Amino acid sequence: MACAQTGSGKTAAFCFPIIANILRGGVDSVGRSRKAVPLALILSPTRELSSQIYEEARKFTFQTGIRPVVIYGGAPVQQQLRELERGCDMLVATPGRLSDLIERGRVSLGRVHYLALDEADRMLDMGFEPQIRRIVEGEGMPPTGQRQTLMFSATFPKEIQRLASDFLYDYIFLTVGRVGSSTDLIVQHVEMVEQADKRHVLLDLVKEVEGLTLVFVETKRGADALEDFLVRQGLHATSIHGDRSQMERERALATFRSGKTPVMVATDVAARGLDIPHVKHVINFDLPNDIDDYVHRIGRTGRAGKKGLATALYAPEKDGQIARGLVDLLSETNQEVPGWLAGCAAEAGYGGNKRRGGNRFGGRDFRKDSNYGGGGGRSWNDGYGGGGYGGGYGGRQQSYGNSCEFSALLHAVHCTLFQPSHHMQSCNRHQFMGCLSAWLCLVPSV
Repeated sequence: MACAQTGSGKTAAFCFPIIANILRGGVDSVGRSRKAVPLALILSPTRELSSQIYEEARKFTFQTGIRPVVIYGGAPVQQQLRELERGCDMLVATPGRLSDLIERGRVSLGRVHYLALDEADRMLDMGFEPQIRRIVEGEGMPPTGQRQTLMFSATFPKEIQRLASDFLYDYIFLTVGRVGSSTDLIVQHVEMVEQADKRHVLLDLVKEVEGLTLVFVETKRGADALEDFLVRQGLHATSIHGDRSQMERERALATFRSGKTPVMVATDVAARGLDIPHVKHVINFDLPNDIDDYVHRIGRTGRAGKKGLATALYAPEKDGQIARGLVDLLSETNQEVPGWLAGCAAEAGYGGNKRRGGNRFGGRDFRKDSNYGGGGGRSWNDGYGGGGYGGGYGGRQQSYGNSCEFSALLHAVHCTLFQPSHHMQSCNRHQFMGCLSAWLCLVPSV
C-alpha cells in the first residue's frame, strides 16, 4: 500500500516491478485466443486514467514481448475484444467493463500474479467495492499470498485502509514525501467570494495566467453552464464530465492538451491521476466537500517537479465544512493562511475530512493506531513519516523524504535491473541500500 504526492511517478512505480517480474519469469504468452488470460491486472476508476496508464505501459514494455491491453466502458466493445484476442499479458481496466467481459467469458483471471489498484482509495470509496471484491475474490484469481497486490494513491484515509487490507497479505505501507498532502511547488491561494460573484472573479483569474487553466465545478450541469458562459465571453473553453460520451471526453482532453481550448471546465472525473503537461493554473470554482478531493484536484498542476498555481473560490455560505482541512493543508505546505479562513475554520470545527480520522491527510498506516491490536512488525525509516508501529500483521513501512528522493528510487530500480555496475559507481553505499531496500519491498523475489 503506497501513498505518495500527486505527480510523483506512481504509475511508473507499480508498472516497473510488474514488468520486471514478468520478464524475470519469462513471457509465457498464450497468443491469440478467444479468452484473454493476463498475468497482470491494473484497475483504475476512470476511462481517462485507464487510457493514460495503458499508454505509459506501452512505452515501458516496448520491445519486451509483453503485450498490454486496455478495456473501459463508454467505448465500443468490439475493438477491445479484438485487442484481447490478439493476446494480453497486462490488462488495464475499469471495474465495470472488466466485470462485463468476465461474465461474457472473454477474460479469465486464473493466471493473474500481479494486481495493482491505482487511486485505490477512490475506487473503494465511490461504490466500486462490491465489483472489486467480486473481481478479486470471486472470479478465480489466485488468493492473497499467491499473487502480489499493489495499491497506490495520494491519499489513504484510515477507513479505506481497513477495507483495502482485505485484499492484501503481510503488506508494506510505503510513504513518499508529504504523504496525503500536496507538494509545496504548488502555490495555493484561497479567496473569499460570494456565490453570485464567482463568474466575474473567474474571468479575471483566467486572464491573469497564461497557459492551460483547469476549472473544477461540483456538478455536470454546472460544467456545461460555465463552459457556455466562458465561450460567450470570447474564451476558448471546453468541458468534461461523466455524461459526455467517450468520444466527446477524448476530444475535450485532446484540444485542452494541445492548447486549442486553453480553459477546461471539469467535474471530479478529471481530478484523479490525469497527467496533463503544462497546466499552469487549477481553479476550484466550487470547492469539494472533502479535503482529499481538493488535494487530488490541485495535483493536476505542479507535477514532476514543475511549479503550479491553485486558486480556490471560497463561498462562506456553503464551504464551511472544508475550512479546517484547508487551514491544515496550507499550514503543512508552508502557504499563507488568510486570517478570515482561520476564523471560519474555528467557527466550523474540523469538517471536510470525515474519512480521514485526523491522520495526516490519510497518509499514515492505520495499523500504527494504539487501538489496533496485534504484534508489531518490521520498519525501515528514511526521512519523513517513519516510525515503527505497535500493532498489525507484522507489516512493514518505508518512507522517503520527497519526490526528488522518489525519482532517485526509480532511477535506482532501473539501474539495479539493467546497469548494476553503473549504479554502484554513481551513488554511495547508503543511497544504494536505501533504494534497494524499497525496491525489495515492492519485489520480494529479487
